[in-house]
Amino acid sequence: MTVTAQTQAGAGILPAMTNRLAGETSPYLLQHAHNPVDWYPWGDEAIAEARRRDVPILLSIGYAACHWCHVMERESFEDPATAKLMNEWFVPVKVDREERPDLDSIYMDAVQAMTGHGGWPMTMFVTPDGKPFYGGTYFPPDDRHGMPGFGRVLTAVHDAWTNRRAELEQQSEAIVTHIAQATTIAAQPGDPTEQTLRVALETLLGNVDAEWGGFGGAPKFPQPMTIEFLLRMHARGLPGALDAARVTLDKMARGGIFDQIGGGFHRYSVDRLWLVPHFEKMLYDNGQLLRLYTRAWLVTRDELYRRTALATAGYLVREMRHPDGGFYSSQDADSEGVEGKFYVWDHDEFMRVAGDDAATAAATFEVTPEGNWEGNNILWRPGALDAGLDTEIGRASERLFAAREQRMRPGTDDKILASWNGLALAGLAEAGRVFARPDLVDAAVAAARFVTTELRSPDGRLQRSWRDGRTSGAAFLDDHALMAGAALDLYETTFDETWFDEAVRLTADAIRLFADPAGGFFDTGADSETLVVRPKDLFDNAVPAGNSAMAEVLLRLAALTGDDAYEQRAWACIRPLTPVLSRAPSGFGHLLGAVDLALARAKEIAISTPASGGAAPRAMAQVVWGSYLPNHVLAVGDPASSRVPLLAGRPVDGGATAFVCERFVCAAPVSTPEALAAQLA
Repeated sequence: MTVTAQTQAGAGILPAMTNRLAGETSPYLLQHAHNPVDWYPWGDEAIAEARRRDVPILLSIGYAACHWCHVMERESFEDPATAKLMNEWFVPVKVDREERPDLDSIYMDAVQAMTGHGGWPMTMFVTPDGKPFYGGTYFPPDDRHGMPGFGRVLTAVHDAWTNRRAELEQQSEAIVTHIAQATTIAAQPGDPTEQTLRVALETLLGNVDAEWGGFGGAPKFPQPMTIEFLLRMHARGLPGALDAARVTLDKMARGGIFDQIGGGFHRYSVDRLWLVPHFEKMLYDNGQLLRLYTRAWLVTRDELYRRTALATAGYLVREMRHPDGGFYSSQDADSEGVEGKFYVWDHDEFMRVAGDDAATAAATFEVTPEGNWEGNNILWRPGALDAGLDTEIGRASERLFAAREQRMRPGTDDKILASWNGLALAGLAEAGRVFARPDLVDAAVAAARFVTTELRSPDGRLQRSWRDGRTSGAAFLDDHALMAGAALDLYETTFDETWFDEAVRLTADAIRLFADPAGGFFDTGADSETLVVRPKDLFDNAVPAGNSAMAEVLLRLAALTGDDAYEQRAWACIRPLTPVLSRAPSGFGHLLGAVDLALARAKEIAISTPASGGAAPRAMAQVVWGSYLPNHVLAVGDPASSRVPLLAGRPVDGGATAFVCERFVCAAPVSTPEALAAQLA
């Protein structure tokens, strides 16, 4: 432990203890920089110290918006007696799972193998060479609710390391073998077919809560990739898909999981009704849900979906945006040490703030004197929306928002992650073009410029995370894949071929750094440190797996370029998972979308423009943007100068000319928006 320069506390000056986390970029790690625990960041220094002292590494993994991470810090990591045990018997290492998804993936697989469940904070004990031998999630300070107290866990692990080490090392070898096998799926004969999609849909429909939406019981997570798959299956004409999507979209948009005053979605609902959220807000959820509600509006033209999409976009731009364009990672559930305090309302305060419209607003948001959560009110709108009350509800909401802005805000994790920014800017680009909001497109472009310039090493290598002018280390597969997909979205929105070039570059880098000769991609680059296993995430969780996202990007590039090598690599991502896609569809929502794209033979829409440009190309592009076409690519530009192969050799008949093709075999060219709409229909 070291002592920093003094910090001011109240009226006096008190010395502040710091540990090795004080020099890190992650807000989560910096939150622990003044613990009495002698934390190390993950790296060679910690590993060398564990080997020198011949003690295990106590690995603690969490993230800034994690409520129970904060609880365990207050209860255990700020306690001098607990810290003393941690420091004497272990080398304590703190990891931000958002900066190091590779470590999180490896050790989460380990804790799930050991305990049957996972979550954060994750607490893992590993040998000095990184092999896990015991772990769990949150441990209370004392024995409680059937869980051992953290002090008792530390004592037991220390005793086992001291007296039964051979047994622990044998156990760690078995766990590492299990993890390695879990990331390897042998190639299977046969490709997925339309029947695979049908069976996956039937499986999902069997798990839908027909009354309240979502899949299964509480807790309920939004699952935007799975709902997007339902929309895709509706586009294929399969019955039941749209109804399942709509009940979920409706209940989430009206529920407490959606911030009815400020916009944006909380992480998940602890109940069946989507009423009580876990209050943190994550960039990845809101980026994906923004795009999902935009696409749901294209399918249904439901005003609820348009409002929800635009409120979510407004939240992102207002609260989650760095002045230079990138988007922050998350906002905490807690403020002033109390979960949800920023968002909930005492009945009397609500009525006072809402003013003349209080009665209407209270009835709409179901605000009562007794409250609906711990004596307070979470605002939700479970009843049918009455358009005639828009004016009153709008006035009340403005007053409530202004009053809420005076409260102590939840903390913001202001690091900027490449992959999550890809999800956010893709959602903003699509909402901007669909709803004719150029400000949202501009925000997407600014974020993309930020990531592709600030999150680069001097040699051009994409980086994972940025904060205050510093990056945290090399990017992973999902960073490349999600940014490449977002770059294609920007190209199809702005027609600026810089973004097409960026997508090609990121994809080439991904193939060079991450490709597995046996098929698919590893999560970590060939230039990254060697870990106990080289992780290869195959499941879509809260964000698309890198392999799923790469499969989609490769298929889109194949359609834009005609390069069959892209398509073959995409199938190499898909094919090994054919046997499990229909059995566990909720774990492969994004990959099922890629399968749909692969089987559908994407519509290749090329709009050739004269060198002078003009309004006609955009008018025809708006026909494409205004339809739900999940399996298409769009190229717009002057064939004489374009670098996009889909445009090559396309004649221009006076003004703009559109070609609708499949595998570069095209229908008759058309020169009006109406004719293009007829072809697409």
